[in-house]
Amino acid sequence: MTSAFNDQTLRARSSDLVEKFVGLLDQIPHWLIALIARLSIAGVFWRSGATKIEGFRVTEGAIELFRSEYRLPLIDPTLAAHLAAISEHLFPILLVIGFATRLSALALLGMTLVIQIFVYPDAWPTHGTWAACLLILVARGAGYLSLDHLISRGQRAA
Repeated sequence: MTSAFNDQTLRARSSDLVEKFVGLLDQIPHWLIALIARLSIAGVFWRSGATKIEGFRVTEGAIELFRSEYRLPLIDPTLAAHLAAISEHLFPILLVIGFATRLSALALLGMTLVIQIFVYPDAWPTHGTWAACLLILVARGAGYLSLDHLISRGQRAA
């Protein structure tokens, strides 16, 4: 009887400990998760965009990549290279400051899907990680530390 009692007590204590631990994890604020997602995914796209430009011009090398390696359907390689370079600079800036976050994340998620489907279909583990960060931002927004939050707070007060 004592052994069964001790097993039950041990299970109950273990269960309580697990519940307390999960409760502690539940306290991680969304603004912190969103901030980390915003900064990390912005860095990925910014660095990619930086490889496509020299000064304020898209490089011939970038255009050639779109011509030979990326070969996107239905879009001119020169136009695609310019759109990618602009997007990979504009949307990360917006994510970092937390302005138009859901729209910016949605745009980068679209780029991620295009890259996954048409360019590097075997890179799904990397693109899945990007998509997870972007989906958090699309679904829940930028969080407390963002211009989006300040704007929405100002609109509610008005």
